[in-house]
Amino acid sequence: MKKQPPTADTLTAFAGAAADGDTARYVLRLYVTDTTRNSARAIVNIRKICEEHLQGRYELEIVDIFLHPTLAEGAQIIAAPTLIKKLPLPQRRFIGDMSQTERILLGLDLRQTKSAHPFPAP
Repeated sequence: MKKQPPTADTLTAFAGAAADGDTARYVLRLYVTDTTRNSARAIVNIRKICEEHLQGRYELEIVDIFLHPTLAEGAQIIAAPTLIKKLPLPQRRFIGDMSQTERILLGLDLRQTKSAHPFPAP
């Protein structure tokens, strides 16, 4: 079967999706342990990050691993609090109280590293 070249509509849609990085929908899941201090801090910190940087374009699910151990097992959670960025891909994991905002923003692809070249490649 011969592969068809992409149509102009397909290329336009792809270019639009690539340029729409600022409107990507984020799906996040935070695994916490009951009402520990670190878990409470992680919830407050990730909500603040989401509201400041992803306002209106994120879903945040908070999972207590004591109440839902099978969800934690299925996600292979070995420490809590753990945040998993499910979408947009690639999937990423963050462990801790989510207080390192810059690290979280880098991992969510909302910031570029300081060593990144200032001009995009042609």
